[in-house]
Amino acid sequence: MNFLEKRTLDERIELMSSLSKQFKMRAHQIDIEGAFPYANILDLKNSGYTTLTVPSRYGGQEIALYELIRLQEKIAEGDGATALSIGWHMGIIMNLNEKNSWKEPVFKEICEQVKKGALINSAQSEPKTGSPTRGGRPETTAEKCKSGWNINGRKTFTTMSPVLDYFIVSATIKDTDEVANFLIPRTSKGIMIEETWDSISLRGTGSHDLILEDCFVEAENLVEEFSTTGRKVNGWLLHIPACYLGIAKAAQTYAIQFAKEYSPNSIVGPIIDLPNVQQKLGEMELKVMQSEYFLYGASKQWDSSNTEDREKMGAHLGAAKLTVTNLAIEIVDLAMRIVGAKSLSLSNPLQRYYRDVRAGLHNPPMDDMTLQLLAKHSIQNME
Repeated sequence: MNFLEKRTLDERIELMSSLSKQFKMRAHQIDIEGAFPYANILDLKNSGYTTLTVPSRYGGQEIALYELIRLQEKIAEGDGATALSIGWHMGIIMNLNEKNSWKEPVFKEICEQVKKGALINSAQSEPKTGSPTRGGRPETTAEKCKSGWNINGRKTFTTMSPVLDYFIVSATIKDTDEVANFLIPRTSKGIMIEETWDSISLRGTGSHDLILEDCFVEAENLVEEFSTTGRKVNGWLLHIPACYLGIAKAAQTYAIQFAKEYSPNSIVGPIIDLPNVQQKLGEMELKVMQSEYFLYGASKQWDSSNTEDREKMGAHLGAAKLTVTNLAIEIVDLAMRIVGAKSLSLSNPLQRYYRDVRAGLHNPPMDDMTLQLLAKHSIQNME
């Protein structure tokens, strides 16, 4: 039952908070085992969350980017791996609607399947190309055959691979310089998931390798041809810093509660009354505020802008991701300084938050690319 339908943002945040508390109770075991959060994803499906970015013309809610950011952040407070995983699905549907880059019948069918519970994500990264945002040409190949395409290759970091129903796979068209995206249903022959995910961060994302061996798809499953340079600006990628801000807020909440309760016999009362602890709590709150203003401001600007203005927002979006992700790392570090050595205990969630927020440095766009973009942006503004 879709109990998130026809709700205000505040009502949805409240409902998501309830789910987030359940995710938090499961997070430690998922992290320890490196398991995939099947129950969390099922809860999100059953709540109707996974359909919220489906366009209104297909009976969806077509929520704005700002709302997506707020909801993703709340999920991450419970479990970062779950938030980042589902964020890709949510953002891709939003992006396809905004960019209108697929043929309408194909996109309509995907949206209908999403409303029935289907999940989708891109499989773009490869062992030798690294992040697709750096412009590497896929070594995965697509060869034209009589009635469609044969696809061969290996994709890395295929997040949420244990439960995906559709993969958007980038491939170089054989004997040409063209690169295209292919929509590959999980039911296609020639698909295999190799469980390679052994990261110490976000261990529950199931970001395994996708192997394609003579995987056949119909001709219409070539959904988009594109250049490896000159990529469009993507507001939906703000779901990434939203995830890390949510994790940081969870660390802040833990540190405050700890400081309220911990009272060593060397002082009278809890440590929250100590000036040095309040100094750190103040620093954390400042960084949270800075993150919120940057992230929320960028998402609201995106929502209120037309297509032309959105294409000018690349520097702003990159700066928001860089700022929020790095501040999240600093917030978790401050929380651990308040809690002390206990924060390094395997049973303490802060050590998980510490590992998880580091992953943000390696999600697109990377800091060095953003700084180069900001340099060009400042130079252009002076011309």
